[in-house]
Amino acid sequence: MDIFNKLTVLSLEQATVAPYLTYRFAQDGMTVIRLEHPVYGDPNRFIGDNVLGEERMNAYFLCINAGKKALTLNLAEAEGQALLKSLIRELQVDIFVTNQLPKNYTKLGIDYDTLSSVKKDIIWLGVTGFGADSNEGAYDPILQARSGLMELTGEEQGDPQVIGIPLPDMGTSEHAYGLLMKALFKRQCTGEGGRIDLAMFESSVSWLTVPITLNASFGKAITRRGNTHEFFSPVSVYPTSNGYVYLAVGNDRQWKSLVSQEQFKSLDLPRYAKNAGRIKDVADLNKALTGITQQHTSEALIALFNAITVPISKIKTIPEVIQDPLVKRKLLHAADAKTGTRITLAPPPNTTAFLADAGGELTFPPRFGEQNREIYGGKLGFTDEQLGEMKDKGII
Repeated sequence: MDIFNKLTVLSLEQATVAPYLTYRFAQDGMTVIRLEHPVYGDPNRFIGDNVLGEERMNAYFLCINAGKKALTLNLAEAEGQALLKSLIRELQVDIFVTNQLPKNYTKLGIDYDTLSSVKKDIIWLGVTGFGADSNEGAYDPILQARSGLMELTGEEQGDPQVIGIPLPDMGTSEHAYGLLMKALFKRQCTGEGGRIDLAMFESSVSWLTVPITLNASFGKAITRRGNTHEFFSPVSVYPTSNGYVYLAVGNDRQWKSLVSQEQFKSLDLPRYAKNAGRIKDVADLNKALTGITQQHTSEALIALFNAITVPISKIKTIPEVIQDPLVKRKLLHAADAKTGTRITLAPPPNTTAFLADAGGELTFPPRFGEQNREIYGGKLGFTDEQLGEMKDKGII
């Protein structure tokens, strides 16, 4: 029996960190309702191409908001805060999420004490840039810079680079997902809700397991190394006659397998027999390997190394990744009843029971305030006339 469809998440969310978290909950089958200011809304609604030909539904917004419902609510007004309490109570909200600045918690009536007084077993999560005692704004690249992630990314003699995906955003979302699942388990055992504060900065720094230990404990300098690896060789990008491959030799046995092949026998040298020797001479070794790999096609090298169980991959473009059989069968989709547009969404980290039952189909990302009538009217009992009055007053 699927138990997650009995859970309701209410999220005052914008940008990426909170929306990606609640998107993961939507993939579990939870009812996810996003709250947005009735004038400003989520800025990400305006980012990317206007693919549907309408306001506030731009392409960037569509990527991580399928499977949700959307309400507008002005929490700066007392009437809006009263409506929030009604939502918490009448919808029996299990989890409340916000990525507002802490200074706004009490001002907007979304602080843990206020909401837990309405529903004592609510689980409350506040995601901040640098902690609940800080109101410093945080964008993903700023966090990459401050956390050291950018220092570790790029060519050895080149400039620091941002990572290709927003790891501080999405990594924090994944940490939040785990913390909230633990909180749900605790509540199931004890009946108690609770407050969780999660800083994106702390989440980002937590990924630096090897760099921090080796630098702080042993004084080892850790910085970017391009495509090579600090501790294993050969591990890098190598050109082929028709593209590039990434080769990763993780132990001496794999190296022995590699140099046993006719094309690479010239590298079967005593000084390279052990990983330490290969690391010591990594520049010359990679130069020699490049001289060999560029004489062969990517496909031939992949077939060769797969046959001897040495890890290798073509460096695929995004269209090629989408067509990968392991990816293609896991892709998610959402169809828009209004325009007929059907979007393809990235596969989940695992296929949940809800997604399996739904055949990988989610509801289309919600339009601005799309569920106002359904929830305020159908669930809270307001008439169309009352809803119209609240809209005119700027409450919803």
